[in-house]
Amino acid sequence: MSAFASLVLMAATADPRASAATPRQPESITSRDNRWLKRFRAALSGEPAPRSSGDAGGEISGIEGLRLVETALRAARQPGGVEIIAVLASDSGVRHLARLAPAIPLPARLLHTSDRLFAQIAATETPQGIAALVRPRVVTFDDLVSGVPLILMMAGMQDPGNVGALVRTAEGFGATGAAACSAGGIGTANPFGPKALRASAGSALRLPILRGASAPIFMAQLRVAGVRVYAACPPASMGTGSEASPTAAPWEADWRGAVALVIGNEGAGLPAELVRSADQIVRIPQAASNSCGEPMDSLNASVAGAVLLYEAARQRGLL
Repeated sequence: MSAFASLVLMAATADPRASAATPRQPESITSRDNRWLKRFRAALSGEPAPRSSGDAGGEISGIEGLRLVETALRAARQPGGVEIIAVLASDSGVRHLARLAPAIPLPARLLHTSDRLFAQIAATETPQGIAALVRPRVVTFDDLVSGVPLILMMAGMQDPGNVGALVRTAEGFGATGAAACSAGGIGTANPFGPKALRASAGSALRLPILRGASAPIFMAQLRVAGVRVYAACPPASMGTGSEASPTAAPWEADWRGAVALVIGNEGAGLPAELVRSADQIVRIPQAASNSCGEPMDSLNASVAGAVLLYEAARQRGLL
């Protein structure tokens, strides 16, 4: 504990916001029944974290590992960014605090526990001994449509790995925001869940993401806001009620204005009513058959999204 306290005190006094007279003291956790360990255990497993007295409310996500915690701390410094609720270090994770502690906001709790107890709440097989509880930023529809938006809309996408990969790709290709919507009675995986957060490499902590909207309602709002909606559909699905919308290859669509790209469920794709209500359908040409002469399946949802977002970034002069 003395080594831990020494590192924290050195780092805390390096923060110009901290008072030299009252340096931060780490809170030691020695019981597996501690309420903070319970909150970390739930959040890191993707379950709702138990509330604490005085909690401001809102979703709480758990992140684990040095890189993600660093990303969250940087994102917390941005206007309207994520809120850091607590940072937890184990005996072996103490070494990371020398560089992390100056960035930990003063209202956040700074906690320490043993490697054994940390392993009981960790979601990874080889924990790095550092984790945090964060409250994602609150995003409104108006946040998404400001300026000349390029919005990724995920409709009924259930795989958190695909959701995280798409959010990471969207940020990398200059999307201004994303929406995780339900479609056809199927919800989209939580972009702030542990698996999706890891797959996004922290992009979900920076990119504005709206959650919980119904896809048909969200598309209607986009139309009112003057945002052109492109529905991504594989060639095999083109005959299902999609004739009302024109079809284009990625490079034939105009991505330079206010645009939203809709990607559907990994297996079922987009419901026919969403396809019909889109301004345009975009399809990615594929080889007719593979090397064995068998018909090709459609691209993975996150791969298809990457191809289309790349074309959008190219046309918008971001590459």
